[in-house]
Amino acid sequence: MNIRDFEYLVALAEHRHFRKAAEACFVSQPTLSGQIRKLEDEIGTSLLERSSRRVLFTEAGLQLVEQAKHVLKEVKTFCEMAAGQSGEMTGPMHIGFIPTVGPYLLPKIIPKLKDSFPELELYLHEAQTHQLVRQLEEGKLDCLVLASVPETAPFKEIEIYNEPMSVAVPCDHEWAHKDQVEMAELNGQTVLSLGDGHCLRDQALGFCFAAGARDDERFKATSLETLRNMVAAGGGITLLPQLSLPSSKVKDGVCYLKAVNPTPSRSIVLAYRPGSPLRARFEKLAKAITEYLG
Repeated sequence: MNIRDFEYLVALAEHRHFRKAAEACFVSQPTLSGQIRKLEDEIGTSLLERSSRRVLFTEAGLQLVEQAKHVLKEVKTFCEMAAGQSGEMTGPMHIGFIPTVGPYLLPKIIPKLKDSFPELELYLHEAQTHQLVRQLEEGKLDCLVLASVPETAPFKEIEIYNEPMSVAVPCDHEWAHKDQVEMAELNGQTVLSLGDGHCLRDQALGFCFAAGARDDERFKATSLETLRNMVAAGGGITLLPQLSLPSSKVKDGVCYLKAVNPTPSRSIVLAYRPGSPLRARFEKLAKAITEYLG
């Protein structure tokens, strides 16, 4: 048996489908199926229930899948330790971004990162916070760039940017002539928000609720762009983070007003596993991103 066999086994357990598991491993379905059967013959134990049309693991198979995950995680740590000895910015790095950060931050930093660290191979992954946290725990990602929330508490965090939020209103709104809005003015207002699963939803609503505003239960956006378009259409008002704002106060039917007293904000951090030997790389990456945003 070899490490690749463990990767096939774990992929099959995650996808529960031979074709999808093979695609995830970049091999043909017969190759993956054959290697799984070869592994069973080698260890003398059935890993799958062959009589079922679905991919069902035996009890022994489930136990060995968990052990295979552990082995792969240790192998990754070994490789990271070897690569991290020099602290140089070379080789692959898998970074996770949340949807309310990635689309706005990446265009600003990726060209500069490529110029600064030409030998660094960046693999970028976008998902919601809970999904990224799980992938970081499992060793599938090296680090995350996201808003600091309780879910990220088990990891080491390097603050990149404290991002303020602004109030977005339709251009015909009574506040459109203002340059800023005190949060107390949101008292009694109904605000649009993102749907469940977005950490920005809870962060933005926390400030709105503290000011006495209500959440519009009739609508939940899947992205910041959907929120922006709803505001432009006169559907309501909302809070948007600074990285997502245009350079002008008014654009495409939306007017952006600075929120004050207090200024709502979120902390954008780079998070990584406490035991990762790539700490020096993450510190260089976080410092570079902070400088680019400055």
